[in-house]
Formats: sequence, C-alpha cells, structure tokens
Amino acid sequence: MIKKIVSTSLLLSVIASASLLDDAKKAGLKPIPTDKNELLKLIDNPNNKLNDAKIELGKDLYFEPRLSKSNLISCNTCHNLATGGVDGVSAAIGHKWTANPHHLNSPTVYNAVFMSRQFWDGRSPDLEDQAQGPMQAAPEMAISKEMAVDRISSMPEYKEMFKKAFGDDKISFKHIADAIGAFERTLVTPSRFDEFLNGKEDALTPEEKKGLKTFIDKGCTACHTGVGIGGSMQKFPLVKPYKYANVGDFKGDKNGMVKTPTLRNILQTAPYYHNGAVWDIKEAIKIMGETQLGINLTDDEVKDIATFFKALDGKMPTVEYPHLPAVTTSTPKPEAN
Repeated sequence: MIKKIVSTSLLLSVIASASLLDDAKKAGLKPIPTDKNELLKLIDNPNNKLNDAKIELGKDLYFEPRLSKSNLISCNTCHNLATGGVDGVSAAIGHKWTANPHHLNSPTVYNAVFMSRQFWDGRSPDLEDQAQGPMQAAPEMAISKEMAVDRISSMPEYKEMFKKAFGDDKISFKHIADAIGAFERTLVTPSRFDEFLNGKEDALTPEEKKGLKTFIDKGCTACHTGVGIGGSMQKFPLVKPYKYANVGDFKGDKNGMVKTPTLRNILQTAPYYHNGAVWDIKEAIKIMGETQLGINLTDDEVKDIATFFKALDGKMPTVEYPHLPAVTTSTPKPEAN
C-alpha cells in the first residue's frame, strides 16, 4: 500500500511538472539555447559579426578606464561583472562623482543581449549603439569620440588587436563600441530555470515551481517573457501610479514606454526599478502587482514569486581580468575636472 501511495504521488508530481512546463511555454518563456550554434544565432549581430579576436578586444575595452576623460571610469564601473553586472547604487555615479541627473539606475549587462532595446527609454537598438552613449555622456565617462580614439590609438598593442578583430589597424570610435558590444553579447547566464524549460522537471524545487505557477497565473509574463524574461518596451505605470515616481524625473520615452528589465539574476541586482528606489525584492513584486496588473498580491503570493526568482540565478561566464596595454608619451593625459 505504501509503495502504491508513493508511486501515485510521484506520478502526480510528474504530471504537475509537465503541466507547469506547458504553461510556461504557452506564456512565452524560453530557455537560453544549450547548443552553441543555436546560441550564436541568437546573440550574434549581422552588422557586427562575432569572432574571438573581437570578443577579446571588447573585453579589454570593457575594463578600460582610459576610455573615460578622468582615466578612472570603465564600463565595468557601473556594470560590474563581479556584482551581478550592476553598481549596486540607486543612481549611477560618473565623472566628477556626478549622480545620474535623472536618477537612473544602472541595469545589468548580463543577458542584455536578449533585450529588444537598450537604455531605459529604449533609444538604442542594440548593444553596439548603446556602448557609444555612456562614453560620451558628461555625467558618465565624459570622453569625446576624438579623445577616445587618440587614447586607444596611442598604444601599439591595441592597434594589433584591432587588426585581428576588424581586419585592419585603423581605430575608430564605432569600432571601439562595436568591440565592447561584441564582448557584452557573450555575457549570458543559463540557470536552473533553463534546465526546467528544457525538460528537467527536478531542476526546480517544489517551492520554486509553486512560485512559477503564481508568476504565470497572476499575469507577470505579460511583460516578463521570452529568453530574457523581460526586455520589451511597456507602458509604465499602466494601471496605478508608481509609488516612488517622485524619485528623479524619468517618464520613459515620448509615449511613456519603459524597457522591461530582465528578471535573470534579479536577486543580485538590487536596487530595483528605473530609479533604484526599491531595495527589497518583495516590495518590488508587490508594487508591480499594483502598478502594472492592478491587483493586490498577498504576502504568500509575493513570497512564492520571490522564491521562484532563486531559480533565475544563472551561471556567470568566466571572465579573466585583463592586463591592459601601457600608455605611451603620446597618450592624451587624464582630465579629472
């Protein structure tokens, strides 16, 4: 009798997992491809084809502080690969210790390749275009295109790296950004949730499965879906006013649309929302229910969804910190003021 009960329980568990997997797929949730060729199709840019030399160059430039006017700030400053791809502050801090004038929070660079647009207002179509912005922005890296090119061109090692990556040693601002974008395209983090979507029913705990069901049933996948579990442009706020709308002056694009952040590694990327006003993931979930779905999630429902988010913690790619080329006598000097 005991064996029969156990067998029945196991069968019901398998059926429930299969049903939940079907629900997840119907909701548009998709895994990061396990096949390298399939992943490459998804992350590559036909206008900036990936190759090993370009990715390696992009990695160096991602960590290159001399791409800032002060010689102090790199892409990694605000999108720190050691801390979930973010800086962990409410508003990004840049040149001369300047906080973002709109009180905008730095979104994670991990899995950004799966986002349909870049920047909170979606003004950039891809990572290569996005990479050009922060370098030139006065409150961020504050460097001019000309100084960026002059700095990098002054170091012979970079010329050789550009030749391998792009076919010639002519260094342009666009190629600098293209290389950075190429590296960022490789920063994907497959998780246990991807294993579940690929059919491994025990990849999630029973509690995480319960949270996933709540996540789907409550309508969270209306925005947080696809491979990125986010990344589309959505009206915000939609149903009710955002509780912390007075923090900063950001209103989205001209139509009030805001990029939906990825939920991958969400537990590592506090604070939350475009203005970094919320530090508690449970508060963030509750606000989303009110603001976007027009529902009051119970404490148990919020807890369940937050528990599901644990399954979205992914395996970070191994990134070896680079030894960057030495400056020469012709390298433009830093300007901290």
